[in-house]
Amino acid sequence: MNFEPVTLSEKDKDLREEVRSFLIEHKCFLTNSSAIDPWFACVPEFSRLLGAKGWIGMTFPKQYGGAERSYLERYVVIEELLAAGAPVGAHWFADRQIGPLLLRFGTEEQKNHFLPQIIRGECFFSIGMSEPDSGSDLASIRTKGQRVKGGWEINGQKTWTSFAQNSRYMVLLCKTAAKSEDRHEGMSQFIIDLESEGITRRPIQNLAGEEHFYEVFFENVFVPEDRLLGSEGNGWNQVMAELAFERSGPERFLSNFQLLDEAVDVMRSSISRESTKQVIGQLVARLMVLRQMSLSVACQLQSGALPVTEATIVKDLGTSFEQEMADCLRMHLLVEPGEDAAERIGQLLSGSILKSPSFSLRGGTREILRGILAKGLGLR
Repeated sequence: MNFEPVTLSEKDKDLREEVRSFLIEHKCFLTNSSAIDPWFACVPEFSRLLGAKGWIGMTFPKQYGGAERSYLERYVVIEELLAAGAPVGAHWFADRQIGPLLLRFGTEEQKNHFLPQIIRGECFFSIGMSEPDSGSDLASIRTKGQRVKGGWEINGQKTWTSFAQNSRYMVLLCKTAAKSEDRHEGMSQFIIDLESEGITRRPIQNLAGEEHFYEVFFENVFVPEDRLLGSEGNGWNQVMAELAFERSGPERFLSNFQLLDEAVDVMRSSISRESTKQVIGQLVARLMVLRQMSLSVACQLQSGALPVTEATIVKDLGTSFEQEMADCLRMHLLVEPGEDAAERIGQLLSGSILKSPSFSLRGGTREILRGILAKGLGLR
C-alpha cells in the first residue's frame, strides 16, 4: 500500500481562496437541505455555474473542453464545495467517474459527444450497477445484453440508482455472454439513453421521505452498437478501474462535515463538558488522517496509477468515521435533534442521524470492501 504524504502548493491555496469567494457570492445555494450529504443534493443550475467556472472535468484534456488541471487542484475544489455543503449532486457521477471512464475506454466519437457536455454541467449520468438480490455482489447481476441487428437489446432491472430522474444517460453493466466458471467474465458496459423506449423509472422513497434512489426497468431496450463502452466482455475490469475514482475522494468523509463544523462553533460559544471537547478533538484528528490518505490517492491517480486497494481503505474508514460522528455527537451535544429544531445544530444532527446508515452501503458495503481489501493484501 502507498499513502505517501502530500503537501499542497501555493497555487492550490490560491485556488482554494477563489472557491471560497465563489461560494460566498453564491451562498443562496448553501441551504440546510444540502448541508448533510451535499453530493446527493441535485441542483442543475448550480452545476452549470460550476461548469462556467471550469470546475467540472478539471483534469480532462483541453481538446474535449477540459482544463488539464491536476488531480490535486480538482481535489481542492471538491473539498471546498463539500465542506460548504454545496449541492453538487447533478453533475457528480459524470464528473467523478464517467468522464475518466470515457477517457480511458471510450471511442473518440463518444469522447467528443459526451465530454464537452459534462464539462459544461449540462449532461448528467446515473450508474447502472446494483440489482435486486445482488447487493454489492456485482458478479451476480442478471441484466442481459443480447446482440441484435445494429446493436444490442437490454432486458433486466437496476436498483438504488441515484438521480435516475435527473439523468439523461446511464452507464450500465450487464451480462453479454453465457455463464462461465469465472463469474467476472462476459460482462460489458453500455451508455444508455434513459429516454429510450422500453425504460421505466420508479422512485424509492427513503426514511427521510426523499427520493434520491430509483428502480430502472429495461424491457427490450435497443442500444446502438456505437454505445458499447470499451470492449465487449471487459466490463468487470472497467468497473474496477471506475471504482478507484468512486471510492477514494473526500466525499467519503465529508458528507456531514457541516455538522462537525457547527458542533465546534457550539462548543466555542457555550460551556462544554471536557468529555465533549475530547470527542470533538478525536473526530478532527481522524478527519485529518483521512484527508491525507485521500490526498495521497489523488496524487496516485494523477500519476496514472489505479490505487484500488488504497481507495477501498479510504472508503471503508471514511464511511465508518461519518457514521460514528453522528452517534458520538448525538451522545455528547446537549441538543434535541429534529428537522424543525430551533437551533441549526439540531437540524444538522437530525439529518446526519437519518442519512448515516446509507454511508456504509453506497459504493460497496463494508463486507464487500473488506473482502476486496483481503484479496488486495494477499490474505485470501
